[in-house]
This record gives sequence, C-alpha cells and structure tokens, in this order.
Amino acid sequence: MDSISESPGLSCPFTDVVTATLKLGNPTDRNVCFKVKTTAPRRYCVRPNSGIIDAGTSINVSVMLQPFDYDPNEKSKHKFMVQSVLAPYDMTDMEGVWKEAKPEELMDSKLRCAFELPLENDKTHASESNTNVSSAPVKPELSSLPKSASSSLDDGEVKKITEECKRLQMEVQRLREENKQIREDDGLRKRKVTSMVSSPHSSSSQAMTKEEGLSTRVLALCVLFFVIGVIIGKLVL
Repeated sequence: MDSISESPGLSCPFTDVVTATLKLGNPTDRNVCFKVKTTAPRRYCVRPNSGIIDAGTSINVSVMLQPFDYDPNEKSKHKFMVQSVLAPYDMTDMEGVWKEAKPEELMDSKLRCAFELPLENDKTHASESNTNVSSAPVKPELSSLPKSASSSLDDGEVKKITEECKRLQMEVQRLREENKQIREDDGLRKRKVTSMVSSPHSSSSQAMTKEEGLSTRVLALCVLFFVIGVIIGKLVL
C-alpha cells in the first residue's frame, strides 16, 4: 500500500554518521501504519522507525549509518523491510494494531542497502585536497581573541572573588559579635542565679549573728545581776 521513492544509498567515508532518506507515500484514502526493520539494528538508527501516514500524504524517514570500519564483504548484506497495515478507524493503540493484524492484512517492501564507494579519480582528488588543507597554517581560535577581552575577563573574575572574600569576612565578624553577646548574656544570667542562690545563706548568717549577740548580752546581764546580788548580800550581813 505504501510507495517508496528511494532506497538507502550510503556513501563513504564511514568514519562519521552517514544519513540517507526514505520517502514513504500513502496513495490510499485511509491512514496507514508503518514500521521499518533492518537486519543490522546495531549499525543503523532509523527515525522515525514507526508511525502513521495520513491518507494521500507522505513522510520522510532518516536512515543513519553509525561509524564503523568498512568491510567490502558487507556491502550487500544489510537489508531493510518496510511493513504497513491499514489503520482501523477507531484506532487507539498502534502496538495493539500490529499484534491483532492478520498475516494477509500486512504489506511489506524489502530493500537492500548499497554502499557507494568513490572512484579512483575521486580518491586522488580527495587526497590532494586533504594534503592542501593539512599544509595550510591553522591558528588556534583562542589566539584570535583580543588581549583586552581576556584581561578584562580576568579582572572581572578577580573583582568577584575579592567581593566574595569581603562578604565572607563581614559574615565571620558578625558571627563573632553574636557569639560574644551570647557569652556575655550567659555570664550575666549565671551571676544572677548565683546571687539568688547565695542570698538566703547570707540572711540566715546575719540572723544567727544577731541571735548570738542577743544571747551574749543576756548572759552578761545575768552575770552583772549575780555580782550585784552578791555585793548586796555581803552588805546586809
């Protein structure tokens, strides 16, 4: 049901990714689901490798050959197959369509990949152009930059680093002051607690001193009264 306008033709060199394009057309009046398969899935990247082609339209499929060491014995071994099936009108899952499709409903087109090698004249011309290119002086891109730009960039970086150092120093100073204030507040709190704890002991010692002074006075008065009594007793006798 699909029409294929061209088959994959890949030209060397094969040290880089080489891309060929498949144009799949749908000449019918219904949507068509397609899927592209290959006998060398590790060598090729196909985008998109499956999808839907609307009625009367076409789609381009990119076949990308990954870099590899070319072997002349592999030039006719890589093959592709494009499968297609009419999409149901109420299709919601394309994977389900492929699973439920009957063999007689599937259509396929097989393709053989051809590696296009350069002719001897092309090889000679390519080697000469490579020699000319390699002999030409190559200047680093970095040297083309003006010195002022690089120096200004360095100055800007130095300025940023200096500002960051100043900011960090101010932050450290602020933290030190906060730590000092916290220590002072803690010491003041400890002194208050100590004074509150020691104040009952001082008051009790003062009370004991007063009581001792009072008892001493009473004892002295008693002794005085006793002496006076003895003296009066002797006078009376």
